[in-house]
Amino acid sequence: MTGERRFLTNDAAAEYVGLSARTLEAYRVRGGGPVFIKHGGARSGLVLYPPADLDSWLDTRVRRSTSDPGPAER
Repeated sequence: MTGERRFLTNDAAAEYVGLSARTLEAYRVRGGGPVFIKHGGARSGLVLYPPADLDSWLDTRVRRSTSDPGPAER
């Protein structure tokens, strides 16, 4: 099927971006992490991440040095 969208679970997304699953969960609570899709209820819903959105989030974190504030802070 052409144009089929793929999504990653929390564990797969965490591995994809090189973080622990717990860290990715904490980003969802505090903010600042990649956008996600929530299916189902607030407490027990399935959380999914589109890989393109994970790539976009990673792109915002690229730095040239430790003193580089990044694109959002320039």
